Amino acid sequence: MTDRTTAEWWELLPAGIRQQADGYVLQDAFLAAVRVVFHAGRAHGLGLVEAQSVVHGRYVHHGDRVARTPDSPLDLESLTALAKGARGRVVAIEAVWDGDTVHDWFVDLLAVTADPAGEHRLATVYRSAAVRHLGGEDSGPLHPSAVAADRAGRALAVRLSVPFHFASPHTPDDEAPRFRP
Repeated sequence: MTDRTTAEWWELLPAGIRQQADGYVLQDAFLAAVRVVFHAGRAHGLGLVEAQSVVHGRYVHHGDRVARTPDSPLDLESLTALAKGARGRVVAIEAVWDGDTVHDWFVDLLAVTADPAGEHRLATVYRSAAVRHLGGEDSGPLHPSAVAADRAGRALAVRLSVPFHFASPHTPDDEAPRFRP
């Protein structure tokens, strides 16, 4: 770690790297931007945490100009259309945890099908999208992604007359038991 500020790290990078990183930021490609900043700055002592901070600073700098990846729809009509478009007969709706270094924990809402492919992703519910979907409602001790996915998934399962499965709504667990038809 050094005492350099995020702005100083940014200025230390060559102009071409700054342009490439900003291009990734404007496309909402956080990891790609971090990768290029990290690799180019490593020779100067820039670490991964600093690279993430630099890229975060660029997101703040560009603000509304960033072409944010749109949230998955969680309304019943959209989810129904997506489920009906799945290959094979839908036999269940399932919510499963996943996570990454950008979004932390999130929930994927899946249509489990009788087709050999077995599942079709209907929505990915990130924390930020869940909070917006819940309209600021307090999710209590549960992760907002779990609350939003649980509500949307249960409503869809009722509409399709299939079971709903969420093995671990109270605790993020990407190894929780999966639905088996």
